[in-house]
Amino acid sequence: MSEKFETREERRKRLQSANNKTTSKKNKTKKSGKHIFKKIFLTLLTLGILGMIGGAVTFAVMVKDAPKLDEKTLKDSISSTFYDSKGHEIAKVGSVNRDYVNYEDIPKLVKNAFIATEDSRFFKHHGIDPIRLGGAVVANITNGFGAEGASTITQQVVKNFFFNQPQKTLSRKAQEAWLAIQLERKYSKEEIFEMYVNKIFMSENMSGVKTAAKVYFNKELDELTLPEAAMLAGMPQAPNAYNPFNNPDRAEKRRNIVLSLMHQHGYISKEEMEKAQNVPISDLIVKKKDRKGTELAYDSFIKEAIAEIEKKYPDINVYTDGLSIQTTINTKAQKYVDQIMENKIVQFPDEKFQAGITLLDTKTGGILAIGGDRDPDVKFGFNYATEQKRQPGSTIKPILDYGPAIEYLKWGTYHTLQDSPTTYSNGTPIKNWNNIYLGSMTMRSALAQSRNIPALEAFKAVGKDKAKNFAVNLGIPLDDIEEAYSIGGLKNGVSTKELAGAYSAFGNEGVYNEPHAVTSFTLKDGTKINMEPESKVVMQDYTAFMISDMLKDVVSSSLGTGANANVPGLPIAGKTGTTNYTDKELSEYNIPTSKAVPDAWFAGYTTNYTMAVWTGYETRKNYIDPGMDQKVAQLIFKNVMQYISQGKQTADFTKPDSVQAVNIEKGTYPAKLASSYTPTDQILMEYAVKGNILNQVSEKYNKPDAPANVAATYNKDNDEIELSWKYNNKKDVKFAVTVSVNGGAEEQLTETSDTSIKIAKPEAGSSYTFTVKAIKGDQSSDPASAAVQIPQKEIEQQPSEDPNNPPDDNGGKPDPNNPADNNNGGNPNDQNGSNKGNGNNDSNNSTKNDQNNNNGDNVNGNTNSDNGENNQSNDDVDSNDDTEG
Repeated sequence: MSEKFETREERRKRLQSANNKTTSKKNKTKKSGKHIFKKIFLTLLTLGILGMIGGAVTFAVMVKDAPKLDEKTLKDSISSTFYDSKGHEIAKVGSVNRDYVNYEDIPKLVKNAFIATEDSRFFKHHGIDPIRLGGAVVANITNGFGAEGASTITQQVVKNFFFNQPQKTLSRKAQEAWLAIQLERKYSKEEIFEMYVNKIFMSENMSGVKTAAKVYFNKELDELTLPEAAMLAGMPQAPNAYNPFNNPDRAEKRRNIVLSLMHQHGYISKEEMEKAQNVPISDLIVKKKDRKGTELAYDSFIKEAIAEIEKKYPDINVYTDGLSIQTTINTKAQKYVDQIMENKIVQFPDEKFQAGITLLDTKTGGILAIGGDRDPDVKFGFNYATEQKRQPGSTIKPILDYGPAIEYLKWGTYHTLQDSPTTYSNGTPIKNWNNIYLGSMTMRSALAQSRNIPALEAFKAVGKDKAKNFAVNLGIPLDDIEEAYSIGGLKNGVSTKELAGAYSAFGNEGVYNEPHAVTSFTLKDGTKINMEPESKVVMQDYTAFMISDMLKDVVSSSLGTGANANVPGLPIAGKTGTTNYTDKELSEYNIPTSKAVPDAWFAGYTTNYTMAVWTGYETRKNYIDPGMDQKVAQLIFKNVMQYISQGKQTADFTKPDSVQAVNIEKGTYPAKLASSYTPTDQILMEYAVKGNILNQVSEKYNKPDAPANVAATYNKDNDEIELSWKYNNKKDVKFAVTVSVNGGAEEQLTETSDTSIKIAKPEAGSSYTFTVKAIKGDQSSDPASAAVQIPQKEIEQQPSEDPNNPPDDNGGKPDPNNPADNNNGGNPNDQNGSNKGNGNNDSNNSTKNDQNNNNGDNVNGNTNSDNGENNQSNDDVDSNDDTEG
């Protein structure tokens, strides 16, 4: 205890010392922390300065090649030029249709609508808007570069006038921002806004808000109402998509967004917004009958070409960027298709009856011609060839059913399918178009005759996933798939462009090229942009060939459904397709017959051209009558294909090495190979994937073996001939027996399943030759024969009653030394004897028999219808049909 004692003073000093050590340690730690922070700050400051310098240098490098502001460029819009497949100019679009408006003539309502929509801080920033830019940066970091734009109206002017690069690059954005700042320094806000509203493309082949007011509303700018001004302000973002003539629903939704933005930024009240939002677009725009068309050749094709460029390069403006566009159009074919659509070649049922036509180059997928709308006064209107999606009916069967079956299951064209009553997996019945079932049939026949039930059977065998994959690879857009798709009941339908693209792959040995109208375009600065899609192998060559060969039967076979599309001498493969109405639709639309249809299709191809045609009406409420109205699609195909193929060599589809021809015996189900005995007219030449050929040979026509050990003996006790033979396998076999007596003609004795027969009471002294053949079905074996000699009967000599007439030493035979000897029993010259004949149907003996039977009893055991006039004298005594020998 004493060793640990310390005084109060000592304890105070000890604690003080400890506190000093702790304080010193804390001070050192604090000093060290400040030093680290200072280092970090200086490092960040240095990096920031370096970053700013680096950014400035990078920015300077990016903008050094920026174009210079040019006043002429800022005033003039440059049209784009289209060229056909041979390089000839066919059309210009862009600046040809634009009415200029000065800033002071732009109503305040229109200014407010555009500023609220495109750049609410337009009058506050200096070309670029940091607030808008910050929001866009966050969006781009979150969703990827290019997810949201930060362009002000000033930047849009710069972009529209000076840039047409098809990519959203950092360099282009930097140059755009730099020029926007320069533009703001050189021009006033009013001048920039004036440039903007006069430059913007407004669809319908026009630019500028003033022109748009006239086209869509037939009004001057100062006459526009709030909902009309809002509609125009909403269009620049996607002019064709928000075109109120073609897409009124989308235009109305976009207009309502603009109205909400105007209310949000204080330009209109809530009541004004809601009132304007309730006005239907259809009440505002010019009625269809009053719209003025523009003189533009090939407008359906040009519209598709523009859509392709806009889809792939959204920053490009065809109407203002002065592009040189190389297209795939064949003007000869396009003019002919235009004549078709104008009712000059094929007669349409009425003016409202519509058609969509897409003609492709089979090998490249280039669009040669488009029939988009039958109204020549409507330019850039709704395109029935490329924009309309309708259920394809049976034209889908090669794509979803039989093509996949060959591709994945390696079915041959002879593969047997059942056409009999059945249901979908959910129990819903499925029927054929004629409500008839044909039983077992080959895949070829099922496709040619467009049977629904075999198509469903093939679809099920392949499986949904593989069928969908096959179709998607052919350019058919499928989000999901159901069993009803197997016969064309697609939920979203297809366009003629998509269907033609799919069919062209069959005609191109399994290589798919996406249908396209543009091969390339050149920018103002000379930069050439390639637009040709890459070729893709989407199926085996054996699949493409076998589908093509089967589809030839659709147009050339007497049972095919596409006979009206056939062009004699031209190897065409194709498929018909129709859709049907539900019972509910028949009642709701008051359709008088279940044979009426809403859609009629034909899709087909040669090795040169592929074409898909849809016919019908704008809505399903209007129906196509039964008969030739439902064949119009086939007639269109026939006429166009015949016209464009004139003077051009058209090769047939070439059988690849992966395919082997096989001879199938007709009527065998499941299919069997023809045997060496199958008759020629019973052989079908079909195709199989090499290595997957049938190994079962039909025995239907096989020649049966000949009977063996044929023997004929005479049984004296029973006075009968016993004929017998042997045969190993008597199943389904019969035996035909014939006889020849004394070398005469053969006569049919019997047809029996036994291997022996007996012939009673043969003719004494005669020679019998028997022939036996085995018969199975329609085939008979080689003959097998046997012969037997019947002995003469012994005649007992009777005492002569006439002492002067001695017994006949010749046994009834003529005495050569005594011509007067009449006791000859059976001698043809014995008029008092009985003529027993020889049991032979020999017409050559008729004369002798007739002459010598005047006084005798005719016991000839045969009825000979060929004795003719020589039997007339025996009519009174030859009255029985005696079939015995």
